Amino acid sequence: MAFFMQSRPHAEGVFGAFRGFSFGEILAVFKTWNDKRITRNELNKLTDRELDDIGLSRSDIDVIVRDMR
Repeated sequence: MAFFMQSRPHAEGVFGAFRGFSFGEILAVFKTWNDKRITRNELNKLTDRELDDIGLSRSDIDVIVRDMR
């Protein structure tokens, strides 16, 4: 009777946190992160007056970006 290891050591490299995710799910996580990054950067470029015109304040930016999906 041969002995086989039931569990393999897992790689803790760059993609260690994504173990068990499909490639499409990893791409979706990256796209969401990038969309949030772009939104945060664009809102931070606006002046306080421009933010006020759209009903936002500077402190609202982090809340809006965090709640994005």
